Amino acid sequence: MARRKVIIVGAAGRDFHNFNTYFRDNDNYEVVCFTAAQIPDIAGRKYPAILAGKLYPEGIPIYDESELSNLIKENNVEEVYFSYSDVFYEDVMHKSALIQAAGASFVLLGPNDTQVKSTKPLISILAVRTGCGKSQTTRRIVEALKDFDKKVVVIRHPMPYGDLTKQAVQRFATYEDLDKYECTIEEREEYEPHIDRGAVVYAGVDYEKILREAEKEADFILWDGGNNDFSFYKADITFTVADPHRAGHELKYYPGEMNFRSADYIIINKEDSAKQENIDLIVKNAEKFNPTAKIIHADSPVKLDHPEEIKGKKVLIVEDGPTLTHGEMKYGAGYIAAKNYGVKEIIDPRPYAVDSIKKTYEKYTHLDQILPAMGYGDKQMDDLQKTIDKADCDLVIGATPINLLRVIKINKPYIRVYYDLKEKNIFLKDIIKNKFNL
Repeated sequence: MARRKVIIVGAAGRDFHNFNTYFRDNDNYEVVCFTAAQIPDIAGRKYPAILAGKLYPEGIPIYDESELSNLIKENNVEEVYFSYSDVFYEDVMHKSALIQAAGASFVLLGPNDTQVKSTKPLISILAVRTGCGKSQTTRRIVEALKDFDKKVVVIRHPMPYGDLTKQAVQRFATYEDLDKYECTIEEREEYEPHIDRGAVVYAGVDYEKILREAEKEADFILWDGGNNDFSFYKADITFTVADPHRAGHELKYYPGEMNFRSADYIIINKEDSAKQENIDLIVKNAEKFNPTAKIIHADSPVKLDHPEEIKGKKVLIVEDGPTLTHGEMKYGAGYIAAKNYGVKEIIDPRPYAVDSIKKTYEKYTHLDQILPAMGYGDKQMDDLQKTIDKADCDLVIGATPINLLRVIKINKPYIRVYYDLKEKNIFLKDIIKNKFNL
């Protein structure tokens, strides 16, 4: 029987995992290509033969998603598998219409076809949107498990922006490991805070191999999800974080609603800076769409290295990039800290934006007073540094999860913002103790 021709539509993460778990060595399908969106500089590369398996001795090409309609028609593609996350429902169905208009079927793979089972206890931390606070939740659980003298390994959602062959299985335990793998700012933002707390982090491309390596040194494994993607692994317990600054989004973005509906616990984070009506809306939606889930109310208090130094100053605020861009937030913890501690002025970074940073503002027009810490490669990191250098301000407030001074030079005083999860009604340590009899 002829193999069915398919295209996997992705963003260098879920798409590769779906291929590895469902299509690799599957004689029923021929994956013609991947297409790439969201992440710059992925298109034009290949998914390498060494990872693609015996059916693809030349590897699999990756094209820009803008070519999708023509690729379907030119290759007589029968099925297109949508495989990336944090997408507005209307945009998902526009994509479906484009695919079906070109003649192919539109397909979504679910957990039963893609999740891998661990031999160790596994906890998944998910979200309804990017930037809700998954990582600070994961850090909180790491601390709880360490209090029980458990060895913890965090497996982070993929961010394979470099050489895919070298990145198949990555282990990060020190800052030197970040340099070894030439990590981007986006990667460092996810790995470095865990390293700071003594947790080992795994990531890469082949997530079954990654899991098997992690199991060799872990008592517990934590899945720290990316965007609002669902877990690559079957979990013993699932936490989903919702954001009251974007209340209602838990029912409007793919696949975040699935995470909302399937969670054992829904964490409403950032309540200390949110409106009560938005908190109430998430509670109402949870009661309707996942009535068995328990709701954890939590704050995300911000603190500064030297809060006295920013009062009365003219400041530039640098925030986590993905949260501001496809996460659609207008501000983050740095903005809240600036307002709380009485800065004189928050400058508009747009007049100082250079090259790729300028293009980011042109694409994401909701941004004005905040500089997203874009750094998907050396060029973007250089553009970020030049933008900061040009900015007319007294100091820079860095609200990314990492110390930017490790990756770029900043020619102005620099103060970091920190934020951690603070539960108010149900405590993660108690949940874990009871669930796993610790």
